[in-house]
Amino acid sequence: MQMLNIGQAAAASGVSAKMIRHYEAIGLIPPARRTEAGYRLYRQSDVHTLQFIRNARDLGFSIPQIAKLLALWNDRERPSAEVKRLACDHIAELEEKIQGLQAMKATLEQLASHCHGDDRPDCPILEGLATPGIGSRRVAEGVDVCHGS
Repeated sequence: MQMLNIGQAAAASGVSAKMIRHYEAIGLIPPARRTEAGYRLYRQSDVHTLQFIRNARDLGFSIPQIAKLLALWNDRERPSAEVKRLACDHIAELEEKIQGLQAMKATLEQLASHCHGDDRPDCPILEGLATPGIGSRRVAEGVDVCHGS
């Protein structure tokens, strides 16, 4: 069985060595095997787990969510309904973030459209930023793809 050092595991998985050490420190991955000199060693299965973590991070899952997903991934008897529930919960979180970003964009577009962008000192953008509550506007609800609506 070929063992990889942390640099090789990082290159193969797309996860930095610093993050690999962090994931080990927080218990997301088990402690690596060590050489007599104390260097970390990783198997191909460890690299596969790191790739799983990277993919989940790229999709915006939090560390606690990834820990749950890893547990489900490693449980061959798992119900897929639990995995789907986690994914749908994350979709709802992403939708909320998207709505918040859309509201920010709309507010900024409105403020920018009223700004002349010339040499005059008056600026509706700065006036808007000084207005209480302007950053907390929200947009309409989105579509729930997990529940068929």
